[in-house]
Amino acid sequence: MNIRKLKHWLVAGLACAMFSSLGLAQTAPAPLTKDGCLSCHDGKKDKLEVATAGGDKRALRAVPDDLFAKGVHGKLECVACHKDIKDSKAQHAKNGFETKIECGSCHTDLWDKVQKDGSAAQKPRLGVVARNAQAYKDSFHARPNKEDKTRPNAVCTQCHDTHTFAIPAKDTPEHKAWRLSVPKMCGEKCHSDELDEFNDSVHGKAIAKGDTKSAVCMDCHTSHGIENTSKDSFKTTVTENCGGCHEESIASYRKTYHGQVNKLGFGYTAKCHDCHGSHGITKADDPASKVSEKNRLKTCQTCHNDKKPGMHTATPGYITFGPHANGHDFKKYPEMWISTKFMVGLLIFVFAFFWAHSGLWYYREWQERKEGKHETHVDTSGMNLDAKKFVKRFPWGWRVAHLFFAIVTMTLVLTGTSALFADSSWAPVVVKALGGPAMTGLIHRIAAAAFIATFMIHFVYVMNRLLRSKTFRWFGPDSLVPNWKDLADCVGMFKWFIGKGEKPQFERWTYFEKFDYWAVFWGVNIIGWSGLMLAFPHVTAKFLPGWVFNVATLVHGEEAFLAAVFLFTVHFFNNHFRPDKLPPPDVVMFTGSQSLEEFRREHRAQYDRLVASGELEKYLVEAPSQPFKFGSKVLGLVLIAIGLTLLVLVSVGFIGGAG
Repeated sequence: MNIRKLKHWLVAGLACAMFSSLGLAQTAPAPLTKDGCLSCHDGKKDKLEVATAGGDKRALRAVPDDLFAKGVHGKLECVACHKDIKDSKAQHAKNGFETKIECGSCHTDLWDKVQKDGSAAQKPRLGVVARNAQAYKDSFHARPNKEDKTRPNAVCTQCHDTHTFAIPAKDTPEHKAWRLSVPKMCGEKCHSDELDEFNDSVHGKAIAKGDTKSAVCMDCHTSHGIENTSKDSFKTTVTENCGGCHEESIASYRKTYHGQVNKLGFGYTAKCHDCHGSHGITKADDPASKVSEKNRLKTCQTCHNDKKPGMHTATPGYITFGPHANGHDFKKYPEMWISTKFMVGLLIFVFAFFWAHSGLWYYREWQERKEGKHETHVDTSGMNLDAKKFVKRFPWGWRVAHLFFAIVTMTLVLTGTSALFADSSWAPVVVKALGGPAMTGLIHRIAAAAFIATFMIHFVYVMNRLLRSKTFRWFGPDSLVPNWKDLADCVGMFKWFIGKGEKPQFERWTYFEKFDYWAVFWGVNIIGWSGLMLAFPHVTAKFLPGWVFNVATLVHGEEAFLAAVFLFTVHFFNNHFRPDKLPPPDVVMFTGSQSLEEFRREHRAQYDRLVASGELEKYLVEAPSQPFKFGSKVLGLVLIAIGLTLLVLVSVGFIGGAG
């Protein structure tokens, strides 16, 4: 083949290639752009229909181009979601496979992408949407439908119009209009029965009047993480959601046992919807309301009835129980107002007096130690006494009772304040570790019974001995009954605190020891009787009005708080943390005896009296053995550590509750 012929062939080939490419360009499909799609699907032309698998025709929903442009997806091309569409002709050709549109996966992928490229801070809404998508996956809506297992209970597009959805800014007219539309959207599509109840409720009537502050579906059920209503997590969450609007009601509810258990994360006690209903809530004065006076007992009996394990049928007194009683509304709750003022006054007086007493004592004693005024020697010359001997202070029965009291009291403090401060960070952890509120309550009641039993045994024993004694004087130096010397000693101590007098010389029992002793009598009666009424509500309500439960709950908790804080501050200071007691612990209550030096320093009046009468020798005993003393110190330190730990927990609970 010569060169000329080769050139002809090349020209012809190039010409053919050019004509072929032009032909292909003429037959290539037009690009699938958003504008192209909307030119047919904007609803401005003839209605579009597609054939269904059954041979029928289904009308396609119109996508208004102006609303689509304003929506969150307005910048996306249609084929970003409709990936199976192949061409722009009517009855589109498909890629041969059906592409399932996954809203959640798309948003999650976008969030992962911006996190990787470091632009997440500029697009925080993507993170919100990604979290919502995950919440939906774990929600009740994402579960397979009971009637049709091939589809979930609800999908994104049933609530969000993917073509026109826009996020209205809060406090805008659009956002308010959107809130008002929520009940209709949820109800008409899926929950019609609930919608009928809601429309007749106080919330529904308010929504019908355009009140955008009234509750709608998502305020109680949340938006994306909707749970099964039978789960404890939902029951506790929905109660908190009610409190978002009804702040005063939720605050008073949390102070009841119902609210405390709910706050601990358990849903078996009465919650808002158990008493007020859920969708069809009406005002309390409405005769149809579940909490109206004529229906209230029946409502209580849905939980409080003999058919339920551990429960008893509610009696008439339940009707006057105030689940939202408070201490600041005298007109509505006079008994609670009076009780609250009394308990607050009692707490302020006791803590102000004894904390000042402890602080001044510490300062004065520390100053005297710095000045070298601390007396360290007991002169026993001419007394025919062994200076190494100890003085017996407490018999073994008192020591055992004290140890048992200490253990039981700490158990009561831990289990009781776990409910009292249920909204603290530590209480749910403790209750869960103990086996839940029911088990915690059982432990609390067993400890309370042991405490009262020990107290009664002690009381009967002491009274039996005293009544049989022919020499005992009720107001004598060996008696625990307060007398005028105690008042004089108390005044004398404050004079000594400020350097206006000598330190008083105490008898066998000091005034602060007597206070500790008689405080138990007060506490057993106040805490014991109130606890007994709360433990058997069906009996209490049979004879007493329901407001007694409110008062009993208040005084039981406040008195227990007072006792716990007093024990672990004032009592610990008096016996273990005064400068002349350091380092702790003082083990006299465990060994039963103390050295002559310590005895003379702390109970000088009794020491002088026994020396003058020649009776001191009969109180002398051998010093406790080193192993016994060491064991007593270890036991004392353990109990002090537990007590201080409980003090921290109680303080955290109190401060958190006050905040």
